[in-house]
Amino acid sequence: MTKPITIRSAAGSERAAREGLQLRASLSNARDRAALRANPDAIQLPGEQISAGQVIVAERDGAIVGFAAVLPRDDGDIELDGLFVEPKLWRSGIGRLLVDRCAEFARAQGAGVLHVVGNPHAAGFYRACGFEPFGTHGTRFGVGLLLRKKL
Repeated sequence: MTKPITIRSAAGSERAAREGLQLRASLSNARDRAALRANPDAIQLPGEQISAGQVIVAERDGAIVGFAAVLPRDDGDIELDGLFVEPKLWRSGIGRLLVDRCAEFARAQGAGVLHVVGNPHAAGFYRACGFEPFGTHGTRFGVGLLLRKKL
């Protein structure tokens, strides 16, 4: 029997668990390994995001199995700043739960759109969650996809 997933606000004391999960998830994409090893600071989440309630975690049986971070944008919309799920649990619905909660957060903030700069290997996931591609954007890890989800 699959244990239920709880979605909740992140705690500052969970930083090591979140960063470890992000590292495992990021290294699971072979195309990102070299860039990630060259930019290890990309794994660090600013503490201000956590204290502002902008980071949520997915928890199962006391373990963090995914997390997402959101940021307000100057145009009044919200940016999905990161979304990571434990690799062995990919395709189990955890990522969608996190996107749904981020969309709820964005709506509650009065945003009309949830934006993300997505890794090209995750394009199918974002499309399945209702995001539409509308361009590309250069990042330190290569070209990212600009995607948006109307709320």
